[in-house]
Amino acid sequence: MKDDMKKQAIQSLVNSRFPEMNEEGIELLNNYFVERTLGKGEFLLKEGDVATSLVLVGKGMLRQFYYKNKKDVTEHFSYEGCVVMCIESMLKQEPSRLIVEALEPSVIYEFSFSQLQKMADNSMEINRFYRKVLEYSLIVSQIKADSWRFETARERYNLLLNMHPEIIKRAPLAHIASYLLMTPETLSRVRSNIL
Repeated sequence: MKDDMKKQAIQSLVNSRFPEMNEEGIELLNNYFVERTLGKGEFLLKEGDVATSLVLVGKGMLRQFYYKNKKDVTEHFSYEGCVVMCIESMLKQEPSRLIVEALEPSVIYEFSFSQLQKMADNSMEINRFYRKVLEYSLIVSQIKADSWRFETARERYNLLLNMHPEIIKRAPLAHIASYLLMTPETLSRVRSNIL
């Protein structure tokens, strides 16, 4: 059962990032992603830690956040089939300002960054997979930045609702509000106008 969840999570990731990946590449991913469980409220990464792996969510939901002016601001949500990656910390091997917390009991799969780099040097499939994951992450970051800059609160909420309904269903409203750069009260008004 656990092995099936891992294979399903990896297949979902491959389908969304690099669907043309061959079976040998998929098998390599299956061999190098290592399972770990997190309890609700448990931290995968704390501020000041160095990110050492690319993480795939098999079950549950995690959020990345940081503190600004003594308030926590949600940067990203990840759920089944999604990647969690603190890119700057991982690539530079420097302490992270981001924190990663499990919002639900979660099963994750970690691919050590040092192992990923070695594999990328030795396998064209892993190299292309890694590049596709980074490219996708950059695109998501750009979409989010553009949304914050150019869209109204209602438009940001509708974009999240359409692209990631799981977040709306499962994440606490306070975290959704901070992710959308609005107060919980504004989020309430936006939601009541939509319903």
